[in-house]
Amino acid sequence: MTSHSIATDRLSVALARILRQPLLWIAVGLWAGATGLAWWLAGGFLPFDIPAQAKVPFATRMTMPSLGLIEVFLLMIVVFLLTRRRHIPDMAARAPGHAIARRETIALIAYAMLGQAGGWALGPALGFRPFSFHIAGTLVGCTTPPSAAEIQLWAAYNFVTFAVLPYLWFRRRYSAEQLNLTSTNRGNDLRVILVIGIIESAVEFAALNADFFKLTPHQMVIGGAATFFYYFVGTVLPTMVLIYSILLPRYLKLTGSVVATVLLGGVTYAAMHLVEGWSSFTTPRYATLSILFVFFQYMGPGMIKSVLTLRTGNAWVHAFGYHAFAPHMIIDTPMFVKVLGIR
Repeated sequence: MTSHSIATDRLSVALARILRQPLLWIAVGLWAGATGLAWWLAGGFLPFDIPAQAKVPFATRMTMPSLGLIEVFLLMIVVFLLTRRRHIPDMAARAPGHAIARRETIALIAYAMLGQAGGWALGPALGFRPFSFHIAGTLVGCTTPPSAAEIQLWAAYNFVTFAVLPYLWFRRRYSAEQLNLTSTNRGNDLRVILVIGIIESAVEFAALNADFFKLTPHQMVIGGAATFFYYFVGTVLPTMVLIYSILLPRYLKLTGSVVATVLLGGVTYAAMHLVEGWSSFTTPRYATLSILFVFFQYMGPGMIKSVLTLRTGNAWVHAFGYHAFAPHMIIDTPMFVKVLGIR
């Protein structure tokens, strides 16, 4: 039997095992129900501040999240194939016993929600919009771009609140390996980063962002470096430390299920974006639509980050393979060039 046939057999077995999980089909049903609810609530109109989608037909905008989810599932298959020959780390063994894991999980989620609420209050108190895991205008643009000061304070708040403090607290008690911050196979980790990064970059360049190519070489270099830095500090490291270094091993320990862990990783990632720059909370209907679309937009990316971390045991893999460069540096560099006045 050839190596290709063995890989195909392993993939088929893995897919069959996953498709037999009731939790997966419950999630599919919830996604379908939420999509139907969004169609009904929208009534042909989405009240979001997303200039990049202003000319996109309503039906297309409504189907984009599900199409994005299909891409995420295809990326999961690619990750499985790339890691099929390596030893998969036992991430559950990196978490403490059930009682401590449960207590730490509840406490950290409560802390994260309080940290979000603090950002919602701090931004307006300083004359800016509420701070979330993303600065206003991220990925989709906005009518009024953020100022340089807004970006700097947002990045500093998120970095300290969601990366530095949780890291320092848990690093006193757990090793870097227990926090998914070391590699057990650097060669394979690098391969996963490069392949997933190239695929996602190609998708974004082809389907989402032609504006990057309108920049001058100087703007690409300087603006790209600035974009990389601010997003790495303001959202990549907070995401990595809070969710994929600390929470993910505890999810796996408590549930004993890879499917449940992947779904919880997606839900947690989405929940950290509840107030986005494009959201509208002026009416209950608009608020419900805003929350639904936060989950539509971020559930899939949160799930692929979970799979990347579970298959490699290294949270840095998702940070570089599916976050810092693609999508942020690719999509958001034109906005940063404009905001920072880079010529």
